[in-house]
Order: sequence, then C-alpha cells, then structure tokens
Amino acid sequence: MGVSARLRARLGRMDEWLTGWAWASIVANCVLVVTGGVVRLTGSGLGCPTWPRCTEESFTPHGAYTIHSVIEFGNRLLTYVLVAIAVGTFVAAWQSGRRELRVLALVMALGIPAQAVIGGITVLTDLNPWVVSLHLLCSLAIIGVAVLFLHRVGRPAPAVRPRGAVVGLAWTTFAAAWAVLYVGTVVTGSGPHAGDVNSDRNGLSPLQMSQLHADLVFLFVGLTLGLLFAVVAGGYPAATRTAVVWLLVIEVAQGAIGFVQYFTDLPVVLVGFHMLGAALVSAAVTWALVRVREPAVSAAGSQILHDTPGRAGVS
Repeated sequence: MGVSARLRARLGRMDEWLTGWAWASIVANCVLVVTGGVVRLTGSGLGCPTWPRCTEESFTPHGAYTIHSVIEFGNRLLTYVLVAIAVGTFVAAWQSGRRELRVLALVMALGIPAQAVIGGITVLTDLNPWVVSLHLLCSLAIIGVAVLFLHRVGRPAPAVRPRGAVVGLAWTTFAAAWAVLYVGTVVTGSGPHAGDVNSDRNGLSPLQMSQLHADLVFLFVGLTLGLLFAVVAGGYPAATRTAVVWLLVIEVAQGAIGFVQYFTDLPVVLVGFHMLGAALVSAAVTWALVRVREPAVSAAGSQILHDTPGRAGVS
C-alpha cells in the first residue's frame, strides 16, 4: 500500500471516529433533555435539595433515598457521561488537526460545565422557572452545535460564505424554530409541571402563552413549507430536500403532540414526548440550515456546488 493510500485509510478511520463521537454527543444530550423532563414531571426537581452536594452531608442521597432523590441524582450522574463524551470528542477533534472541529468540540465541552452550573442554580433558586428554561435551552443549543460538528466532519467550511434568498429563508426558519423553543419553555414555566409542588411559576397566563406558542408554531411550519418549495424549485440536491422534509415531519408531529397534550390537561407521558420533540427540532432545524447553506462542497471545501448553478441563489 502506497503512502497516499495509507493516508486516505487513516483519514477515513479518523472521520469514522469523529462521526461516532458526534452522534454520541447528539444522542446523550437528547437523553439529558428527556431525563430532565422526567425529573420535572415526577416532581423530583428538589430530590437533591442542594448543589453541588445532593444533601448537606453527602454528594449522594445516602441514607435519604426516595424515588425523587433517586430520579434527580440519576439525572446528575448523566453529567459524567456527557463529560466523558465531550472529552473524547475534543481529543478526536484535536488529533484531526482541523481548527474548525477543535473549536466546535471545545464549545460542546464548555457547554457541559455551563449546563451543570445552570442546573445547580436551578436547585439553589428552588426551581425558578426562568432558570429552568435556560437549563433546557442550553441542552438544545449543545445539540445544535453537535449537529454542526457532525456536518463539518465530512464538509469543511466553505471559503466563501453562502448567500442568497433561499439561504436567508433558511436562517429565518432557524430563528423561528428557536422562538418556538424559547416560548415553549415559557409556556412550561406558566403551567402545572413545576418539578416540585412548592415551586413558584412565572405568573404568566398559560392560555395566552400557549396561544403565542401556537402562533409561532404556525409561522415555523409555514416558513418550513416555503423553504421546501424553494429548495425543490431551486433544484437543490436530494440530501438537502430530505433534510427539510424531515424537519417538516418532526415539527408537524411535535405540533400534534402539543395540541393533544394541551386539550388533555398535559399528561406527563405526552409532555415527555414533547420534550424529546424539542430536542429533535433543534437537531433537525440545524441540519436543514447547514444543508441549505452548503448543499454540496468540493473536497477542498472551497466552493459551494449545486446541481443547477444560478438557480438556487447561492454563490
């Protein structure tokens, strides 16, 4: 085997490792969102009433085991899994020699202690709903960064920043998604699932906040439909169209769950699935954005290519 063949084989193995770590980050943070939801939905938010210890005497709920303390402590233990994945991702990114991957891996790694600190503040403020919102949004942001990392493993950033009407529409859809996610946390903060029976709510009207959330969802779906029409009309590659279609499917399913849970008095199982849906929305909208911005990239990463140049509004 020649030198060039060995180099290609080594790079191929490196890409496989990086891809694996990226998927591990995405999955683990989605699991964190769900387990965090379980903590809140079971009223276990103060199962460990202090931080960083679980009790005043111990880092574990030793001698004070209840179902709530076990659920809350289990969620805290997941942080160590996330730390291990973040370290593995950063080491792999560093060995790749690619600066963009190193930066993204560092951002994900720093997001884990930031998330832990926010979680601690959440406990110390007796589950203040605004801090709880930030706790969830941090996880959703890390998921988005992990998706971008996954994309960058196989597609280096282009030398020329993509522009055009379709790219602008993709960014608008992305912004709408985050507006939906944020207002969704506000709706939760006004509703009954506080994480503890004695925790305060944000004082806003659940009806009005739910209506605002629904209005933003309709805007989000409309923008996604427009983006789908744009990429089809623009002749974008099948992978780009598929990414937008999956985004549309996920948000429609998420919206359906949201409506059903609202009219059935927020059963905990549906709320749990809705939180998983929020994680999937963050991942899908990021994937759709990068696929629209960079429908195809040359091996050198220096040029945005397209099936039908001139029609897609990218350069």
